[in-house]
Amino acid sequence: MKPIKYITIAAMLVSLFAIGEVSAKKKMLPKGYMFGFSAAFTDSVVYFTDIQAVDSVWIDTKSKFLLGRDNYSYQLKDYFTQQKNMPSRTCVVFFGKEKKDVEKKLLKMRKKYTTKSKVPYDIRFLSADEFKFKGIDMNTEEE
Repeated sequence: MKPIKYITIAAMLVSLFAIGEVSAKKKMLPKGYMFGFSAAFTDSVVYFTDIQAVDSVWIDTKSKFLLGRDNYSYQLKDYFTQQKNMPSRTCVVFFGKEKKDVEKKLLKMRKKYTTKSKVPYDIRFLSADEFKFKGIDMNTEEE
């Protein structure tokens, strides 16, 4: 009897995930705000980009997550690989619909690497003149 019980539970979980994927929709926002962060495990230097306004960003309406966020992270990683000759950096993007929300995230991250850190980090900033995020075409119509 136990195998049937596990199969039933598994089938229910699969159907829930399928329903979740169908109900999630993509939505294009005319503008979003983001900043990038880059660090390496072998280096005490961390980088922050300026907060940037990016036109035509896409979000998942259910989770409010930025779609294509991996692509934005790769843009920053490619910058470090190509322009700075630093290929082994880990890059992350923080996003918000409102600039004030992203400013709060940036302040929290900066504080984590300055006043709250037990390890001294060399914090560097990339201006929008040095690095700029490019909008991503999701090749779909707005739903």
